[in-house]
Amino acid sequence: MSIREICNRNVVCATADATAVEAARLMRQHHIGNVIVVDQLDGPRTPLGVVTDRDLVIEVVAAGVDPDLLKLGDMLTGRLVTVDEATSITETIRTMALHGVRRLPVVDSAGRLAGVISVDDILPQLASPLAALADLAGRSRRYEMQTRK
Repeated sequence: MSIREICNRNVVCATADATAVEAARLMRQHHIGNVIVVDQLDGPRTPLGVVTDRDLVIEVVAAGVDPDLLKLGDMLTGRLVTVDEATSITETIRTMALHGVRRLPVVDSAGRLAGVISVDDILPQLASPLAALADLAGRSRRYEMQTRK
């Protein structure tokens, strides 16, 4: 299964010139923990970075920075890690673990924003197969007891 099948396509975005307080308001309004920073809001969007609720707490509030003055573009650090929408769940998990991130922008083959994937989106996909595996040992014992009396 590819990430395209489970990623969230309703992505809350802001441009690099939006302020930290605007990002916080978007997160509160949409009950989410991140905003994807993009090059433009209209038309095809290219992701530039991700600002999370944790970024706002650690980099703005705890540092005593005025959130009305700090632009999201100033908060972006390092190279943005993305995942192509054709990537498998397994490879996406590997990418998240390698880079220590819980959320990734999902891009199409042209590098345009197609969605966002988070650990919260992936966990339900893994839970059902793992529960079936956990139940397998008990079922095989019951089957053996019924068939080999």
